[in-house]
Amino acid sequence: MRGKSLIALSSVLALIFIGYRYLPSYYNPFAPLQLNDPPGRITQYKLRRLSPQACRALLTEANQQQVISARPVADSQGDCPLSNVVRVQDFGAVKLNSSFLASCPLALSSALFVQQQARPLTERLMGSALVRIDHLGSYACRNIYNRADARRSEHASAEALDISAFHLANGQQVTVLNGWRQARTQPWLRAMLSASCGYYGNGLGPEYNAAHANHFHLGMRGFGLCR
Repeated sequence: MRGKSLIALSSVLALIFIGYRYLPSYYNPFAPLQLNDPPGRITQYKLRRLSPQACRALLTEANQQQVISARPVADSQGDCPLSNVVRVQDFGAVKLNSSFLASCPLALSSALFVQQQARPLTERLMGSALVRIDHLGSYACRNIYNRADARRSEHASAEALDISAFHLANGQQVTVLNGWRQARTQPWLRAMLSASCGYYGNGLGPEYNAAHANHFHLGMRGFGLCR
């Protein structure tokens, strides 16, 4: 009986070893993240555990593939010092109303979100290509809700982006403020906010509170809280 148990255990361990050896890298939580890894919990986990060096390497690769256009900027001092940040100019074919400062994790997560989710969701649900994203900014040296007794906002370290509107190739402009209340655009905007969970630590929209009625707050704190 004991011999049969050992044989069964050995067989199970052998199958695990073989499965691990030939498992596609995007299913392996211990394999390095690649830009073409599909969305999912494993990709999200890899994004969250990236070392600064690995993040910079992937961001360089994303620049080369024209998924994003971002360049390093000098470190700054003051009440809200910044280090190892970049200025994002665009997301390839998807332009911006203006450039913004971002930590490497925010820049990389945003590039993947736009490429893997925002663009295909817009094509599928709106029948037109996403060509521009409008934002309200990323870096602001302040506390949460500007309260004196609150902790520093994610914006104080360029770890959050506030998105206010989307422009489509057919000429349509959809703001978060108005689009969230319209039957034609609300399902699409809800899908976009929900999809952000796989890339950011938190995604806050109009139903979170009144302060977010006109934008999506996409930040790096937490682990996939979107509401």
